[in-house]
Amino acid sequence: MIEFGEGMTIQFRSRQHGLSFLGLLVVGGLLAVCGVIIAEIVPTAIEYQGVRRATNKAQEGASVAEIRNIFDRTASVDNIKSISGKDLEVSKEGDKIVVSFAYQREIHLFGPAYLTLKYSGRSK
Repeated sequence: MIEFGEGMTIQFRSRQHGLSFLGLLVVGGLLAVCGVIIAEIVPTAIEYQGVRRATNKAQEGASVAEIRNIFDRTASVDNIKSISGKDLEVSKEGDKIVVSFAYQREIHLFGPAYLTLKYSGRSK
């Protein structure tokens, strides 16, 4: 504080702004946990896209057995492990064959905690 005579004073703020080391550790820890969870989710999302492609390709089959066989062949090429041809639901809407699917994946977080992802879809 500097005084200039009759009641005139100037105060300097020397308070620092920013993140403390403890705050930096907390933020870094949260980012690391989020990164690990995202790294676990991304492969399941990629697999889901493969399942969608395989169901669209399997829709070209003429019978239920052929549709499931086409899906299983495509799934083996795309390394799809979460669902197989026997899990598909095949129906007919008008003159069009519709192939639908639903499955879930569980990701172990810690202790008894799991993250459950539910995927579903149908052919175009």
